[in-house]
Amino acid sequence: MITQQQKQLAQQMLKFAKRNGCSACRVSIGSGTESSFEYRNTKLEQLQQSSQNQLSLSLYVDGRFGSYSTNRLEKNEVEKFIKNAIASTRYLAEDPHRTLPALDKYYKGNDAPDACYDKQFDKLQPDDKLQLAKATVEEVYQTDPHIISVAASYNDNDWFDYRIDSNGFEGEKAQTSFSLNAEVSLKGEGDARPESWWYHSALFWEKLQKTDIGKKALERALRKLGQAKIKSGVYPMIVDNMNVGNLLSPVIRALDGNQLAQKDSFLINKLGEKIASEKLTLTDDPHLPQAQGSRWFDYEGVATCRRAVIENGILKTYFIDTYNANKLQIEPTISGTSVLTFQQGDRNLDELIAQLKKGIWVTGFNGGNSNSTTGDFSFGIEGFLIENGKLVKPVSEMNITGNLLSLWRSLVEVGNDAREFSSWRTPSLLFDGVSFSGL
Repeated sequence: MITQQQKQLAQQMLKFAKRNGCSACRVSIGSGTESSFEYRNTKLEQLQQSSQNQLSLSLYVDGRFGSYSTNRLEKNEVEKFIKNAIASTRYLAEDPHRTLPALDKYYKGNDAPDACYDKQFDKLQPDDKLQLAKATVEEVYQTDPHIISVAASYNDNDWFDYRIDSNGFEGEKAQTSFSLNAEVSLKGEGDARPESWWYHSALFWEKLQKTDIGKKALERALRKLGQAKIKSGVYPMIVDNMNVGNLLSPVIRALDGNQLAQKDSFLINKLGEKIASEKLTLTDDPHLPQAQGSRWFDYEGVATCRRAVIENGILKTYFIDTYNANKLQIEPTISGTSVLTFQQGDRNLDELIAQLKKGIWVTGFNGGNSNSTTGDFSFGIEGFLIENGKLVKPVSEMNITGNLLSLWRSLVEVGNDAREFSSWRTPSLLFDGVSFSGL
């Protein structure tokens, strides 16, 4: 945790930086620990534990800007570090767009900074974590003749952050995180080596799923036996909730202020326009209790709030921090997403599959790219051919191609199975008329 002594150090260094030539300054101190345990088959393959303390500086000097960090937190050491950082900043080019946020943008509340912190974190024993990874392997190891290897990893971390700047902002937050992951590799036909994974994560130990992770990974891997290409064509496409992020991430990147300022976004000048199907309503909801990604302020100290991102297909906001707002000469919003939520539909993944006469369920993306300026894309995929509501054949070595605007406008239905353990709470999605290339 951040001690009172560390807070005092940050406050003293802020004043020191101002006395030594900074027109403005931000100081943050972070502290955290992390542990990971990995089992492969019957052996412990990796054990790692670490701790970290870090002081970070954002310095504004004579119209120039520099950012620096150090893990040396002794007062005399930090003062020398700041003097050198100020001298270095003076060699940089002037940048009039670099400023601290306006005073009215800051978070000014007194909400609990540790709402996402599990107080059990320090009470957990290494043996318990190790046993959890081992038990995940043992769920499936040697239960099927196709299995080559089973690996499982347990990870946890805590992080405390305190920041202060010369405009008067002061904020503090704390968070814990736990995750359990399994990967299974199989021997298929010939040289084929199908593999798959599954995982769960949570902010609180009691909410972490601790069983059936290995079983789910094996189930997903076994489904891939006999994968092959199918005939090229235009098919309805279902993307499950674990993989929607691959299609959503280039859209969110295109809303970023830096992309807009560089004119490297296919969503420039689209605010208020329909960019997707009316089925798509996407909201950033940063104050969801005990949710991955929830926060009261962003890295600048700017207060977060619930905001519509896309509403019935219409683009409602960009994610623009102070720097890029200054460059674009517009009002800033927020630096990035917190907790993205979808307006969900009525059917789950199985029900979406059952309604299709013919289509493809995408269960993974294998490489590919998208053009950030035009939105054109080509992604490698794997999954299953659907006929008459049934999975009839595993498919792989196929590509989907098109344009992201056209793709999201073809969204037909949103599932009701959002991943609530992620900061992007993505449900399964059904798209119509997607171009697949195969045989």
